[in-house]
Amino acid sequence: MRRYCAANRLNRLGTLTYAGKGCHDPRQARADAGEFFRTLRAELGGGALPYLWVPEWHPGGHGLHLHFAVGRYVKRGAIERAWGRGFVHIKLLGDLPTGSGRLEEARLAARYLGKYVTKDADQGWEGLHRYEVAQGFQPARVSITASTGREAIAQLTERMARPPDYVWWSSETQDWQGPPAVWVSWAA
Repeated sequence: MRRYCAANRLNRLGTLTYAGKGCHDPRQARADAGEFFRTLRAELGGGALPYLWVPEWHPGGHGLHLHFAVGRYVKRGAIERAWGRGFVHIKLLGDLPTGSGRLEEARLAARYLGKYVTKDADQGWEGLHRYEVAQGFQPARVSITASTGREAIAQLTERMARPPDYVWWSSETQDWQGPPAVWVSWAA
């Protein structure tokens, strides 16, 4: 999910809320989301539209609402026409350090949406994915081949154009029971 958001620069977050008593059926919400994105794509001229959406149970028993990310400016009116079931909200992510760009904004969107994926994991999702993406926009697989962990980190550092912010080695963990492992991460 995070790679998809970053690769497609999905830096605008939106929320679709049902009017009235809301929607309490996850399958119906999925069907509504599919219709929304087909209609929105048509509103925007029918071209490519990468997106990611996540359902969330609304606090207070109102049912489901849908959070989504897109990577381009979309007029609120177009979103309202495409949704037609209640209320909409959309915003470009900001409040990032000076010099941050679309990639950093997309990573922030992924963190927000990731929180919704993990919420209410045991409430009505049986047999359903916790999020959906537009097909045909999956990020390319990146492989690194190295003889040692340090060699792999050197290649990753070159690819990322900066050293990692965090490195964890299994060899430095007392009582590690698994195969040798290293975890490397970069802050947004």
